[in-house]
Amino acid sequence: MTEMRDLILRNLDESTLAQLSDMASVNQLSPEEQATKLLVSALADYSRRKHLYDTAKRIAAMTPKGVVQTDSVELLREDRDR
Repeated sequence: MTEMRDLILRNLDESTLAQLSDMASVNQLSPEEQATKLLVSALADYSRRKHLYDTAKRIAAMTPKGVVQTDSVELLREDRDR
């Protein structure tokens, strides 16, 4: 089972805290629950983007050194002009 830990956020400006409280109220959550949901969602999005970036780097590494890649715009134009 995952151990739950506390996170304390200091120095939040009043506007951010007010927005968080408003969002929490709309979603019938406490501000702490809303902040947790936002953080979990942001980290999931980061993980997806990091996976795509890592995949692109792995694919790029398959190209032998010194091989010049054709610009994709050029390839699209060539295909469209057929």
